[in-house]
Amino acid sequence: MTGGATTPAESLAASAAARPRDLALSAVAGVAVVLVIIGAAIALFFNPVWVGFEQGRSAVDLWTGWDAATIRSVTDSVIAEVFLGPGTFAQSNGGVPVFTPPEAAHMADVRRVVIAFGAVDIVALIALVTAWVVDRRRIAFWRGVTLGSAGLAAGVMLAGAFLALFFDAAFEIFHRVFFAAGSYTFDPRVDRLVQLFPESFWTETSIALAIAILAFAVVVAILGRSRRRAAEKRSGPA
Repeated sequence: MTGGATTPAESLAASAAARPRDLALSAVAGVAVVLVIIGAAIALFFNPVWVGFEQGRSAVDLWTGWDAATIRSVTDSVIAEVFLGPGTFAQSNGGVPVFTPPEAAHMADVRRVVIAFGAVDIVALIALVTAWVVDRRRIAFWRGVTLGSAGLAAGVMLAGAFLALFFDAAFEIFHRVFFAAGSYTFDPRVDRLVQLFPESFWTETSIALAIAILAFAVVVAILGRSRRRAAEKRSGPA
């Protein structure tokens, strides 16, 4: 080697050494972007605006016998407590507790799941940004983003088909994964929790959530593919 030039053999060796690193960056970016997309989509629906809209569509006033102002006040308090605590869910209406102890305990479980996923999502966002910073060529990063989001889109379409055909089974599976058996079964005739959030609420919200995740994933996959190609033109294929 003369004058600091790099020989073909040295270039090939450097490229081979970079492959595990690039694979790791792609994997991190791919997994992280999936979690970030899901988190962003959930945020669209787990808020007072969507919840109030969907409660109106689900005739929650007929289920509860409450007026709109009472429904809104109780629901807003529940949503705020999920995010901010304390997690006792001791809301009341006219001095009467809204939830029975089993209902309040289930909401406390819901809060723990939400907080845990929020923490995972924050870590995923940090990992995504870190992968972008570390990969100066951006090729491995955008490859991972493209594959992750495309895989998510395909998964959502499969899950959507399953939900359309077997919503009750999917709902049951979800609860069995995250909650203790028997802790999430309530009677809509008497239990306020399922009167405030009836089955139709969850059916329509699940459909809307799936559509949002699919749309985000497709857009990100298209963007990732475009950015990867631009990065390859700048610096050559990885």
